[in-house]
Amino acid sequence: MFNLKGHFLLDPSVVFLNHGSFGATPKPVFKEYQRWQRELENQPVEFLGRRHTDLMRFSRELLGKYLGTSAENLVYTQNATIALNIAARSLELGAGDEVLSTNHEYGALDRTWRFLAKERGFTYINQPVDLTSQEAWVESLWRGVTSHTRVVFLSHITSPTATIFPVEKIIQLARAKGILTIIDGAHVPGQLPLQLDTLGADFYGGNLHKWLCAPKGAGFLYARPEIQHLLKPLVVSWGYESETPSGSAFIDQHEWWGTRDLAAFLSVPAAIEFQEKHDWVKVRSDCHQLAIETWGRINALTGLTPLHATRSADGWFAQMTVSPLPAQTDIIALKKRLYDEYRIEIPLIDWHGIKLIRLSVQGYNTRRDMDALLNALKKLLA
Repeated sequence: MFNLKGHFLLDPSVVFLNHGSFGATPKPVFKEYQRWQRELENQPVEFLGRRHTDLMRFSRELLGKYLGTSAENLVYTQNATIALNIAARSLELGAGDEVLSTNHEYGALDRTWRFLAKERGFTYINQPVDLTSQEAWVESLWRGVTSHTRVVFLSHITSPTATIFPVEKIIQLARAKGILTIIDGAHVPGQLPLQLDTLGADFYGGNLHKWLCAPKGAGFLYARPEIQHLLKPLVVSWGYESETPSGSAFIDQHEWWGTRDLAAFLSVPAAIEFQEKHDWVKVRSDCHQLAIETWGRINALTGLTPLHATRSADGWFAQMTVSPLPAQTDIIALKKRLYDEYRIEIPLIDWHGIKLIRLSVQGYNTRRDMDALLNALKKLLA
C-alpha cells in the first residue's frame, strides 16, 4: 500500500479527503515552482522578453507527450474554466442553435453557457442521463440531439457526481453529424490515462494542479489542428497580430496574456517526473481500490442506493467517488462538524436535491484516513 504523505505540504493535523477541489503539490514540485519564480525575479526582462517562447515550448512539448498530442495543439491556461471559456466564447452561436450537455456539469461552466445563451440567443440544454450502464448513458444523452444541435459539451469526469462519462462514443457520433465537441477534463490528467489525439475531441480543457499535482494555476486548452482557426483570444494582447515567434497563431494568441507568472506552467514537467518516479500507475490503482472499499463502507452505513449501482468493472469512477446521504441531512452543518470536531476536510454537495458526500483518494491518503471518516460519520449521522 502506498503512503506518500511525507512528500506533500499538507497540514498533518487534517484528514484531507478533498484533493478533487484544488489538488495538492508535492514538496519537490513546489520547490521547482519557487525556483522558477526566483529566476523570473532575478532578471525579469531576460525571462519574459527573451526566454518566454522557448521555455513555454519546452514545457508544452513534455506535456504533449504526457497527453498524447503535439505541443502545437496545446496552450497553457491557468485552469480548465479559462480554457473552456476560450472555446465557448469563440463559437458563432445564435438564435435557433442548441448546445447539449448533461445535468452533471460543473457549476462554473454551467454558468458560462447560461451567460452566453442569454447574450446570444442560443439554447443550453442540461439533459438528464441514465447511469445504469454506459450504453444507457450514451442512448439517453443522444436522445437530446436535434437538427439544431451545434455543440455537445461534456465533463469527462464530473465534479458534483465524480462520474467518468464514456465520452469517446459521443465524440464519434457527434463528428459524424458535424457537431462540435467540447470536453471538460478538469479531473482527468493524473487520474486517468489520456491520449488526446486518439480521443478526438474538438476542444478539451484540463487542470494540471488537481490530479497531476502541479502548482495552482496550471491548466491547458487542447484544440484539434483542423479547427484551431475557430478560436478567438479571450484576452487580446501582444500575441494578436504578432509575427508568430512560436510559429503558431493559435499559441501566440491564446498563451501570451502580457505580464504574468509562468512558474506553474514551467513546473508541470516536474509534476510529471514526480509521478513517474513514484510509479503513479500503481498509486492510482491502489487509490482506486481504496476508493471502492470506502465507497462501499459509506453506502453500507447509510443503507442508501448509490448513484452507480455496480462496483468498478464498468469504470464509472476512479479515485473520486460520491455516496448519497439521508435526505434530511443538513449538509452545511455536517460539513462544519466534520471539520471542526474531527479535522476532516471533505465536500458535501446538494445535487438536484440529492445530498452527496464526495471522497477523493490520493497517494497521501491511507486506510486510517478512511477509518477516521467512517467513525465520524457513524457518530454524526446517528
